[in-house]
Amino acid sequence: MSFNESQSQDIEGATTAIQSQPDSKTRRYDRQLRLWAATGQSALESARVLVIGASATATSILKNLVLPGIGHFTLLDHATVSPADAGNNFFLQGTTSIGRNRAEEAVRLLSELNDNVDACADTRNIADVLASDPSYFLGFSLIITHNLSPVLLTRLADLLWENPSSTPLIPVRSAGFLADFFVQFHTHEIIESHSETSPSLRIDKPFPALLQAARALDFDTMDSTDHGHIPYVYLLVRTLDDWKATHNGLPPQTHADKQNFKSILAAQKRTPDQENFEEAIAQAYRAWTPTVVRPHLVELFNDVTLPSTPFGHLLAALRSFSERPPHVLPLSATLPDMKSDTESYVRLQNLYRAQAAEEREQFRALLPVPLENELVELFVKNAHGVQLLRGARYGALDTAPAKLIMYLDNLTRETATHLALSALDAWRSSPSRQNGGPTDSELREHVLTLIPGTELGKKEFSDAFGEIVRAPAADLPNVAAFLGGMVAQESIKMITKQYIPINGYCVVDLVDTWTGVLES
Repeated sequence: MSFNESQSQDIEGATTAIQSQPDSKTRRYDRQLRLWAATGQSALESARVLVIGASATATSILKNLVLPGIGHFTLLDHATVSPADAGNNFFLQGTTSIGRNRAEEAVRLLSELNDNVDACADTRNIADVLASDPSYFLGFSLIITHNLSPVLLTRLADLLWENPSSTPLIPVRSAGFLADFFVQFHTHEIIESHSETSPSLRIDKPFPALLQAARALDFDTMDSTDHGHIPYVYLLVRTLDDWKATHNGLPPQTHADKQNFKSILAAQKRTPDQENFEEAIAQAYRAWTPTVVRPHLVELFNDVTLPSTPFGHLLAALRSFSERPPHVLPLSATLPDMKSDTESYVRLQNLYRAQAAEEREQFRALLPVPLENELVELFVKNAHGVQLLRGARYGALDTAPAKLIMYLDNLTRETATHLALSALDAWRSSPSRQNGGPTDSELREHVLTLIPGTELGKKEFSDAFGEIVRAPAADLPNVAAFLGGMVAQESIKMITKQYIPINGYCVVDLVDTWTGVLES
């Protein structure tokens, strides 16, 4: 039988859990709470989001923020609904909305999706707000724009970039079936990265209580039932301890050593179908894989510019903890599922919990300033996956021709599509542009100002230019729906500070159905 952490609760706790009914919020948001838990939901409900422009794409993004319960959103747009808007935007009421303000109409219908969300329509012109009230933009948790005028977008991006702790910005650009979006931020602290790599069980560096418990097991006097329920952690620690005693204190080194180690585990089976020993053999790599501080954390520890924030203080304490023998991170109390009986699993779990609690207090003593217990516990629990991302200013990539050329060699289609969209922005900003849309030659001319002397004969450029010439201003409903999901997903990552957001440009081509990333 297989047992995990949730199955080790006592009978009283289990009965209480069954009898207590979830509240209405838990029932409503059940699926997303499984993704980002109560901490993420609280952050979402405390967030204030500004979306500039009530286009089909912008309202699709908002739909995917309103449904999970964003705290507040403001939709800023001075324009009135046109027939084209009414034809492609699901959050306008068809011809009834024509002639009315776009923001007011969209807010009215978006608000019907979730009555717990506070919503506001701002009918001012963004140009006027930037000129007369720039501090207005600093009162939001996140700002999203769609196809904003390049001149106004640059002013907004520069305004937000001036302050290192200012509001993150996600500019979205689309034309026909092509699009890209960027996440602008200075630094982004992540405690709950939901790393796919689990924390170390320290098989190779067992803490004293674990080593003692493994050594105390008397395999010879055990009955077959108990022998078949020994958790694989004990089996690996015990076998590795015996191995080191005859190999100068070293774990298996060569391929032959590793195969021999597995053979020793297999020889301890009493019957061919003992699943716990099969599991130990499958997990044997843990015995010779050294428990070390992960490279991304070492890089953070070597950063002399750690922020003077609670996260920075936690990182400093983590660095101090890892510098002490045995040079590991604080132990996680969470055990993976494994073949065992309840009694043996709970006993092992209690060993890890006791050691984790002891190390958490050691970690707390290393903090340069006192911090809330909940924050410390959350950080220690997720220490193996914490991240500190450093972002870039919007538009910085287009002023780095060497980097663009490197990307063009390695990520040709992503770079060509991004450059084509940047060329469309440049054309829109050009005082000498003609009525109608850009021509292929005009787009090529603008790209060559970003990467002078580059050959633009590649098919990827021709495809991107062709789609933009065909539909330079089209905000297609299916593209809007796709971008609505993607941008909302990255927005939630930024707001909740969970999972790892895109750090750069996400490029989308729904002609050939692919996405790619150009990192900052």
